[in-house]
Amino acid sequence: MVFANLIFLYLFLPANLILYFVTKNQVFRNIVLVLFSFFFYAWGEPVWIIILFISATGDYFHGLWVKKYFGTPKAKWGVVSSLILNLGILTLFKYSGFLVANINNITGLGLPVPGFILPIGVSFYTFQTISYVVDVYRGDVQAQRNYMTFMLFVSLYHRLVAGPIVRYSEVEHEIGREQPYFTETSAGISRFCVGLVKKVVVANYAGQLAGTYLNGNLAELSCLGSWFGMLLYAIQLYYDFSGYSDMALGLGLMFGSHYNENFRYPYIARSVGEFWRRWHISLSGFFRDYVYIPLGGNRRFVYRNLLIVWFLTGLWHGANWNYIIWGLYYGALIMLERLFLRNVLDKLPRFLCHIYMIVIALVGWTFFYFEDMSRLGKMLSTMFGFGSGGVADLQLGLTFSNNIFWLVLAVAFCIPIVPWLKKTIETKFSAAGRCAVTYLQSFANVGMLLLCTAMLVGESYNPFLYFRF
Repeated sequence: MVFANLIFLYLFLPANLILYFVTKNQVFRNIVLVLFSFFFYAWGEPVWIIILFISATGDYFHGLWVKKYFGTPKAKWGVVSSLILNLGILTLFKYSGFLVANINNITGLGLPVPGFILPIGVSFYTFQTISYVVDVYRGDVQAQRNYMTFMLFVSLYHRLVAGPIVRYSEVEHEIGREQPYFTETSAGISRFCVGLVKKVVVANYAGQLAGTYLNGNLAELSCLGSWFGMLLYAIQLYYDFSGYSDMALGLGLMFGSHYNENFRYPYIARSVGEFWRRWHISLSGFFRDYVYIPLGGNRRFVYRNLLIVWFLTGLWHGANWNYIIWGLYYGALIMLERLFLRNVLDKLPRFLCHIYMIVIALVGWTFFYFEDMSRLGKMLSTMFGFGSGGVADLQLGLTFSNNIFWLVLAVAFCIPIVPWLKKTIETKFSAAGRCAVTYLQSFANVGMLLLCTAMLVGESYNPFLYFRF
């Protein structure tokens, strides 16, 4: 099941909210959320609940073991066992086919290539449980003794299948709390509706347009057409993933949980380092705190550490060489910025730094999009003027002119216009004015929901892009 789905919007979510709020006992509320989460996850492939259950149950006991032997060598056994369990699950289902195929290519062996279907969300919930066990080992959190409460932390459908990666330390004081305040639920509904519009109105349409440029005959694609196609894909990916994160954060608020922001307008960045402090923040934070710093961080072997982290970042996104190249591409650029490029950028006008980062991002998304190496090579050749399709083409002009209004709005809302307007209103208007804005927000929520409903009627299954990671 996905959030941008009429069954979810008009049956699943209302039923969950009603049962949650009419249930007075917090223990039973937690049971309601766990049952709904398992139903949500089982909607497509019920068998994968087994993997979720194994990961969650295993790390529940790992946490208790680490707490019991805290400060002794035996505690490390719990961490090592957790890593073996979770990384073993990831390797088996996500990377085994990739590994065997490459072994066959290198050695000429004819080993059978596993064909496992990737369990949805496995890359997210395994990282959540790993971080929990490590944090217990470090003494940053107490081990959760209530199994149902821990299962709620792992399985909560708001963030189960595509993040953000939420650490136990961020929510431990909210699990089992009393029901949320009305203002939290209201803010959650607004945040959810904004995310829904991002997905349905912007991301889905951007994906349709991008496909006309990126999925066809690349030999016929013009240079400007290739850049325009990648711009459309960049818009799709941002609105798709940030839209999912907005909906996850909104759902959390509806039920009284506060998750950290996962996106902070990354396309306004002026350097690669800044971009990754704004894009998929929870993943960047995970690799920083659980890989980069333990390896030595900025204290020793900095560039080795960066290379390892960005190799793993690329590999995390998919079992294919294009993702590894994509990760190393950003790792190399961050190294260059640390060596000298950051000093150069600091001396340039801001608009040139923004242009630099947009070009870097669009080239990066090319590595991310094309899993076929030959098509990737053709696309890069076309983008840098070595294709056979010329500089521009008629299709580009027609697409641009027919979608200019939508495109301007899509690009504009990649900039923090809404937070600026909100801050301006709160600063300059009276309490009555702010109250009027709140009422307008309620009408806007209804309008956004009706618009998305109209666009979803008759539409086929449209999963979020990060479901496959």
